[in-house]
Amino acid sequence: MSFFQHIETRNELADFLGIPRKKLTHLLYVQRIENCYHMFEVPKRAGGTRVICAPTGDLKSLQRSLARRLQEHCLRCREERGLSVNIAHAFQPRRGIITNAYIHRNKRYVFNTDLEDFFGSIHFGRIRGYFQKNEYFQMPAEVATILAQLCCYQGKLPQGAPTSPVLSNLICEILDFRILKIAKHYKLDYTRYADDLTFSTNDKTFCSRYDAFYQQLQKEIRRAGFAVNEKKTRLEYRDARQTVTGLVVNRKLSVDRCYCRETRAMAHTLYKTGEYRIQGAAGTMAQLEGRFAFINQLDRYENKHSLSKPRDFKTLNGRERQYQKFLFYRYFYANTHPLIVTEGKTDILYLKAALMNLHRRYPELVVRQPDGTFAFQVRFLHRSKRLRYFFDLSLDGADAMKNLYELYTGKGAHWKTAYYPYFLALSGKKPQWPVILVYDNEINDKTRPISKLLHSIGMGEEGKERLKKSLKEQLVAGGNLYLVTHPLAEGKSVSEIEDLFAERTRAVVIDGRGLSLRDDYDPQVSYGKDAFSKYVLSHYQTIDFVRFIPLLDRIRDAVAETQAAEQEPEGV
Repeated sequence: MSFFQHIETRNELADFLGIPRKKLTHLLYVQRIENCYHMFEVPKRAGGTRVICAPTGDLKSLQRSLARRLQEHCLRCREERGLSVNIAHAFQPRRGIITNAYIHRNKRYVFNTDLEDFFGSIHFGRIRGYFQKNEYFQMPAEVATILAQLCCYQGKLPQGAPTSPVLSNLICEILDFRILKIAKHYKLDYTRYADDLTFSTNDKTFCSRYDAFYQQLQKEIRRAGFAVNEKKTRLEYRDARQTVTGLVVNRKLSVDRCYCRETRAMAHTLYKTGEYRIQGAAGTMAQLEGRFAFINQLDRYENKHSLSKPRDFKTLNGRERQYQKFLFYRYFYANTHPLIVTEGKTDILYLKAALMNLHRRYPELVVRQPDGTFAFQVRFLHRSKRLRYFFDLSLDGADAMKNLYELYTGKGAHWKTAYYPYFLALSGKKPQWPVILVYDNEINDKTRPISKLLHSIGMGEEGKERLKKSLKEQLVAGGNLYLVTHPLAEGKSVSEIEDLFAERTRAVVIDGRGLSLRDDYDPQVSYGKDAFSKYVLSHYQTIDFVRFIPLLDRIRDAVAETQAAEQEPEGV
């Protein structure tokens, strides 16, 4: 069953959404939808707060599945009917505030208005009626009612549910086409971003026809069951600042300079004092990162670079360097837990498994909770496209880890600022938690990543011999950046972390195949590190991790040393 129109009963709906029939019945009539939400407030950019009603548990998973299927179904229906026009730019693939604003750049007049209580105006009856009567669906009353129940909270679309964005766009589709007809009559371009409606034109006569246009627009909006928010209605002229969804559109797209200056000032205050304020209230790290991301996305869209592509760091512009500085501060200086950076993603699973197995020995690093789950007191750096873009931390591999050392010290061709001494001088406070680089013990091979790092920092033979014995090195004097490695396996001059497992563990057979540590292994006869790491994590209770103890001891020592140094006054 692949189309909504084919669904006749509740059980068929459950099958379509891929959930057990009994679970859907239990959710609707035993657990009940109104008990599956939690509410919280988030600050608005213009002041005040917005109430978010977010689904939890099974309802959240079900809504995600439903939202995806609704989107796919409507795209298919549009293609079948030859409808290529889609005015909405919010909650759409490859669309957003930039594509919405781009249409209105360099225009004589820009008119913005807002639909008041947008999600709240889309109530249970409208949704049920939509599923029953709309040509995309035409569903039986029972199924339409159940879908409306699954998508509503307290009788209306909740802001925060996965289904609300796609449903709001679907229900506004007819409104969009009716408004588009009005816009064409007045020679206007029209787009909608959720509840924000924007019109623009170069027609010199528009001012004389503005009142007639606005009256027709209000009439159509009321007819669709919405109301205009007069407080957010404005007509902007070319000789003044014109904005659309937060972007300035007078000539080319840009972010308001005041917004950029405010963001830099907030960040500087955070670096200096450890806190900042936004709209009179204490700001969070996530809020500030959101502001930097908002500023940065325009650079990515317009020219320049994509997060998915490597880049020359000499081309970072001023705004990007401000963002880079903030990301370093958040992840590596003001990190809220010890941060472990590994050579590859499989190493993270090995270390987690070892800590869970040895949790009684390392309560500073992991705690077993009453329900049997584990709360890690350390964090592992999961490399992202953003970190690769700003720090050249590739998604996998160890060579890029030396970039962190260059970031800390300013050494290397790419880095204009030594971030560690910069933040230390500004705040006068040392970091509370360490950043720990975990490398395979391959010091004796000059071609391996750890040797390349040691060469780049200028460590001589005496220092290498010291590291072979201690297995731990503080890479920045008095700082929070550490290098740790594990002991060599018996009889070997270089060791990978997989050598810490007993032979019987490395010899385990999965689906008739044996372990291969080579990158070019034959998947017909062997499995690789990825499958092995997942096996290790799922069998952590029965695997011998005794050879991991020296490595975990060094990680624990680095945590203790950093905390002790943080208590010392600067310069000690």
